[in-house]
Amino acid sequence: MPIYHTLGQVPRKRHTAMRKPDGGIYSEQLVGHEGFTGTSALLYHVHPPTTVKSVRKLRNARWEAQEDDTLKHRHWRTAQLAAGGSPTMDRVPMLFNADIAMSYVAPDAQDAHFYRNAQADEVVYVAKGAGVLESQFGELPYREGDYVVIHRGILHRWRLDAGIPQKFLVMESRGHVRWPKRYRNDFGQLVEGAPYSERDIRRPTELVTHDELGDFPVLIKQYDAISEYILDHHPLDVVGWDGHFYPWIFNIHDFEPIVGRVHQPPPVHQTFQGDGFVICSFCPRPYDFGEGAIPAPYNHSNVDSDEVLFYASEEFMSRKGIEFGSVTHHPDGIPHGPHPGRAEASIGQTWTNELAVMMDSFRPLKVAKAFAPAEDPAYHRSWIEAQHARVAAPDGATQGTPNGSPNGAPNGAPPHAQRTTAH
Repeated sequence: MPIYHTLGQVPRKRHTAMRKPDGGIYSEQLVGHEGFTGTSALLYHVHPPTTVKSVRKLRNARWEAQEDDTLKHRHWRTAQLAAGGSPTMDRVPMLFNADIAMSYVAPDAQDAHFYRNAQADEVVYVAKGAGVLESQFGELPYREGDYVVIHRGILHRWRLDAGIPQKFLVMESRGHVRWPKRYRNDFGQLVEGAPYSERDIRRPTELVTHDELGDFPVLIKQYDAISEYILDHHPLDVVGWDGHFYPWIFNIHDFEPIVGRVHQPPPVHQTFQGDGFVICSFCPRPYDFGEGAIPAPYNHSNVDSDEVLFYASEEFMSRKGIEFGSVTHHPDGIPHGPHPGRAEASIGQTWTNELAVMMDSFRPLKVAKAFAPAEDPAYHRSWIEAQHARVAAPDGATQGTPNGSPNGAPNGAPPHAQRTTAH
């Protein structure tokens, strides 16, 4: 995050004494990436951040992969996952590799503990919800459509607005989440032509300082485990800070879509860059406007990337059978493209209201066991089954399948007249 920011009280010079009213000094703390050379911030605490009363390991946090690693297109419906619980401790694992891990949670409980992910940056997409992210850097209100970026090591707590459903897509990055390099000049400033500017970035605006002693639990994720630290003071005791390292927010509706006469490739939707992956935003926008242009995407092969889409609306130009909260995975090694009829239907259209978050990883993803109950097992057949004519029963009725759609095809797609390899 290249924007310098400061809140509260800081001394004129770094690493010099800043006196308390009683004559003592505030405790200085450096936090940041890559030791002493990456982006960082200096915080000034009422109490030393090191005064820990006790430590214990709570549980393992290592994800288990499904045994079935068949190469196929997949679809899950997050509405079928268990809802409720903590925004940090009750996340349902979805997909993961060594670079990126994706999970989903629909929390309804306020955390009593504070949380720190010490092994990954977090990008939390707020599909539904509103509230405040509390942190040592101040309060950061969030709302629907926000990407909440919480860099590793930042102590925080989610304060959920009462009575508002909350649904979060969580992406944990082992590397530093940043703006794409091509959007930045040599000095770190966002360039003209980038799909957003610094004005679109929301930063902490209100620093709330607590000077309280007691037992305050902090849960820390590191080494694929959760440890509990009990501090002897309230951790949000910062009186001031400055630097380039802090939690921040970008709303998906502030992304400025890039359109053209003919269909633009997915990189025009890129929003964030990580090590081994990118995150893209598909937003409401005009369709491609050239004569004869096909706005729906052309078929393309995933030669060296896995594509994951989280659908934040029921509309998507190239897909049938998806719903709000659907997740599709098109793995590397095989091509994918629009569902039958979607390319033809897009010709002549002028606008799409689609809304989706895409994560493309450059190493294969594993599917977590916990994600299995939400899977649509027929999704990989949805292209071929929609291509073939309906099979009529002797009485003229359409033959169905136990799940209510012909041949298990999603969205009521017709079954094939006969199985064939030519299509």
